[in-house]
Order: sequence, then C-alpha cells, then structure tokens
Amino acid sequence: MRQMNRLQRDMNEIDLRRLDLNLLVIFDVLMAERNVTRAAAKLARSQSAISHSLARMREQVGDPLIIRIGGRMVATPFAELLIEDVRPILRDIQRVLAPPPPFEPASSTRTFRLAISDFAPSLFPRVMARVQREAPRVVVDWVGEQANTPLAVADGQVDAAILVSSIALPEGVEWTETAKVGWATFVKKDHPAIASWGAAAWARWPHVIVQVGNSLRSPVNEAATRGTRKRKIAVRLLNFSAVAPLLERTQLLATLPCIVMHEALERHGLRALPTPFPMKPLPHRIIWSRRLDSDPGNRWIRSILAQCFAEIVQRSEQRL
Repeated sequence: MRQMNRLQRDMNEIDLRRLDLNLLVIFDVLMAERNVTRAAAKLARSQSAISHSLARMREQVGDPLIIRIGGRMVATPFAELLIEDVRPILRDIQRVLAPPPPFEPASSTRTFRLAISDFAPSLFPRVMARVQREAPRVVVDWVGEQANTPLAVADGQVDAAILVSSIALPEGVEWTETAKVGWATFVKKDHPAIASWGAAAWARWPHVIVQVGNSLRSPVNEAATRGTRKRKIAVRLLNFSAVAPLLERTQLLATLPCIVMHEALERHGLRALPTPFPMKPLPHRIIWSRRLDSDPGNRWIRSILAQCFAEIVQRSEQRL
C-alpha cells in the first residue's frame, strides 16, 4: 500500500506537457493483448516501436507496468489500477474529438435564425417550402437586416444572413458570393413616362426610394450621376413591401433590384422598364460565423439559402 501511494504521488508530479497521448493508447492495447507482437499488428506499428513506447511510459510513471514471466507478459498491480482510469479517459477523448454528428433534417428540432431584409419577398416562402419538405420540425426565425447584423452573425446569434457585398464584415465571419441582382425601373402600366421612356423621363418624374441604411451609398444615385441625371425624391420608405401598392396608386417611379418586384407586377398592375443608364448587377454575400463553418446544420441552411436566392434571381430576370 505504501508503494502504491508513492506511485500515485509520482503520477501526480508527472509533467503532462511531456506525456504523449499515444503512450496511453499503446498501453491500453498492450494491457488488452499482453503480447507485443499482437499489439504491434493491431496498432500498425513495428514491435520495436511498441517496446520503445512501453519503455518511455515506464520511465514516465516509475513502474515496470508489464513484465515477462514464464514466457508471458504480466501486468503489475499498479498497471492494473492504472488501466481502469486510462480507458475511461481515452473514451472521453474520443467522444470529445469525434467529428460532429451528421445533421438529420428529417428529425431535427433545431431553430435557425436568418437575417435578411424584405428586398426579396419571394425568398422566405421558397426557403420555408424547402425547409418544410426536408425538416418539418425545424423552426426558422426570420429577422430583418440591421446595422449590427454582421456582428450578430460573427457572435453566432444569427446563423446566416444575405448582405450586399459592399458591407464591411468583422473578424470571425465567413462568406461566399451568391447571385448578382439586376436592376429595373418600375411604374404602373399606364404611366405617362412609358411613351417617351429614357433618361429625361426618368429624371422628370418623382421617385420612391427605400432607406436601407445610412452607411450604404446608393448604386442608383451613383449610376445616374455618371449619366448627368439626378432623380427627384418624393417618398422615402423603410420597407420594400410598401413600394408596389404605392406605385399602383401614384405616378411615382422606383428603380430597384429586379427581385424586389418581379412577383408583384401582375398583382399591382405594374411594368418593369430598363434603367435609362447602365447599372452593374448588385453582388450579394451569404455570411455566417467562422465557428459554425463546419457545423452540418449550418451548412444545410446555407445551402438552401444559396439555392433559393439563385433561383429567384434567375426567375426575376426571365420575367423582366
């Protein structure tokens, strides 16, 4: 008993920085096989490597651990006690370091938070249709885009967001480019500007704009300025969803990404006109937290977002 207590004290004094985890793995197999040849075969190592590892562990713990008696290998009392503690530790390490379990949409009850503005009204129904088919018990919190959205994504408070590519991203955020969005000018079907549509008509009639944020420069203003035109602002809105009903009842114009309005044209009696000056398609990104980069569930919802967004961009361009 005194010898065992001394060995336990010696174990407590071992410098863990010098302890190779592989030694414990080899010790575990040796205790199970009680044979260097079989242990070497099981670990795909040479017999000399196994013997060398055993010698290193003996030195570490100050005990012979396994000795040869009468042609067979016999464990010391300390080794018998040690293996009882080592095996649960190895199992715990395997569990902790194991790859994340696969995401099973059909049985998942996970909640995903997605931050996307209402600039693509058909995106949410399309995403939810996919989610309901594949993961009927999953819950989606659809939150609006805000000034702090990139930080919320970096912190993992939001699973994924779709943002204009020009928005600066903080550290801790991963992203991928998604479909680029084209532009059009929208008016009601009998608008007087249609007959003489061009840059002059675009500048003469008043416009409605959506105030996305104070930090973003308007691509429309920049393109119009290059064409020496400036639009007259009559209304500023906070939501894209209010644009179509407003155009239907007024003589206002709205130059917006195509995906904002393509499904509202027939319902509100509107028409899409080409912008009277060149406008580059607007690039967007899907962003997510770096710490969720390998998370199977996060990858699943990001894939759905990317596919659905690309689909509605393609459909909007075909219809317009």
